[in-house]
Amino acid sequence: MATTEKATTRLRRLIHRKEKVLVVLHPPTATHARIMEQAGCEAGFVGTSGVVGSYTGLADVGTATMTECVQIAGWIAQSVRFPIILDGDTGHGGIMAVRRMIRECIRAGIAGVRIDDQPIEGKRRTQTAGVEVVPIEQAIARYRAAVGMRNELDPDFVVMAQCYARDAANSGLEDCIRRLQAYRTEAGVDWVQLESPHSVDEIKQARAAVEGPFSFMKGKLPRFLGLDEHLALGVNIAWYPGFTHQVMWAALHDFMQDFQKRGIAAWEDFQASRKDRPYPRPDPGPEGEGGEKQRMLEEKYLSPALLAKYKK
Repeated sequence: MATTEKATTRLRRLIHRKEKVLVVLHPPTATHARIMEQAGCEAGFVGTSGVVGSYTGLADVGTATMTECVQIAGWIAQSVRFPIILDGDTGHGGIMAVRRMIRECIRAGIAGVRIDDQPIEGKRRTQTAGVEVVPIEQAIARYRAAVGMRNELDPDFVVMAQCYARDAANSGLEDCIRRLQAYRTEAGVDWVQLESPHSVDEIKQARAAVEGPFSFMKGKLPRFLGLDEHLALGVNIAWYPGFTHQVMWAALHDFMQDFQKRGIAAWEDFQASRKDRPYPRPDPGPEGEGGEKQRMLEEKYLSPALLAKYKK
């Protein structure tokens, strides 16, 4: 596929792919995203908790602002070629706020956005107590506003609806499935996600009820389902964002424990263990705005006297 393909176009193509499951992972930072790209990552999700919270230290309880989220997701989106999806939370306000969020996402090079159906006043992190959902009519208006702005600016930009109704204090499974259908058919979103399935049978019910791109979180399942299991369920998108954080946290904790005990020897042993299998470097590369580009431009713009520094 040509590298000139827009990120929004690429994401739209990937979510409709049938023969292979699209795996969505968290790129914790722009440099981690570059490493993930070299390893074959196809799509990333910038979550308010996992990614934005890692930068800001803020909990996922509606305290991160739209501009903070878009800024961080934009940095990551602009560092790699695979598409980035933003966690849009509740849209950060009413219809006009949702429209602004879509506009800012597109300007930043973000390929899609996931919007929740929780109330903005009581927004909570996934799988925590006290979750509620807004009335379905309000949720549909929220998604219609996002789709409308998308259509005005970039019809390929992907709008995803995350439904929290399954475990919401004011809802349940039947309403959840009804909402998934309505978000797809009445609001016109491109992709719907079931936030908290309790069983594979519930996933089957939701999958049978909605057409088009569909995914599910782990929810109350005892384990994450594998890619073959996704395909068997007719689901072509696997939602695994948190894996990257768990791996990084564990690796850093293990090293810090070793370093506290053995000092520099821990670092030297780590280097020795990687001697024959070095990690890829997450540098911008010759096509990016890095050191190589800097020297090329200095040779183009600076006088011979100012370029004398390179002779040293």
